[in-house]
Amino acid sequence: MRDTVIFDFGGVITSSPFEAFNRMERERGLPHDLVRRINASNPDTNAWARFERAEIDAAGFDETFAEEARALGHELRGEDVLALLSGDIRPRMVHALDWLKANGYRLGCITNNVPAGEGAGMSRTAEKAAAVAAILARFDHVIESSKVGIRKPDPRIYRMMCDTLGRAPERCVYLDDLGINCKPAAVLGMTAIKVTGEAQALDALVEALEIDAGHF
Repeated sequence: MRDTVIFDFGGVITSSPFEAFNRMERERGLPHDLVRRINASNPDTNAWARFERAEIDAAGFDETFAEEARALGHELRGEDVLALLSGDIRPRMVHALDWLKANGYRLGCITNNVPAGEGAGMSRTAEKAAAVAAILARFDHVIESSKVGIRKPDPRIYRMMCDTLGRAPERCVYLDDLGINCKPAAVLGMTAIKVTGEAQALDALVEALEIDAGHF
């Protein structure tokens, strides 16, 4: 029986920041997916990974990311990327959280985030931070990479959530917009859903939980 649902935040509960990155790249005449390419280079030791583990601060990220972009022949500051991190809240996802909680499901959130902006959602305004905080309050437990010093796809962060919730992985469904983050969850025994959009994610969740589609 699957009675626990663990969510990523950005790209699942909110729209993907990669959508905002791509818009910025188009506007500046930069290569499509440049930010994704930079973040995929040296994925455990690059500026992004170190910032998500809170090993460097925002100023250090700004400079180090710019150096990584320059190494690929482009000018892009880290601060310009940070300004785009907080996506738009997906209302159907919030409704699903409310239904799941009301019907006895355990809820967890594992988010790779950075110590920038306001709150766990890295919001740029106090109003957005308050809206994100209200969503996060619905979860039984939230793990932020920047607070625990571990980031997905490190298997330890998934085990940490299972231990805290008191659930075996086999009882958990995990949703993330990055396939690389879904793989460790699946290896542990969770039912992993790679999110490509709000409707797709909810359809897959309904199927995994074997519930009526009308609930979401």
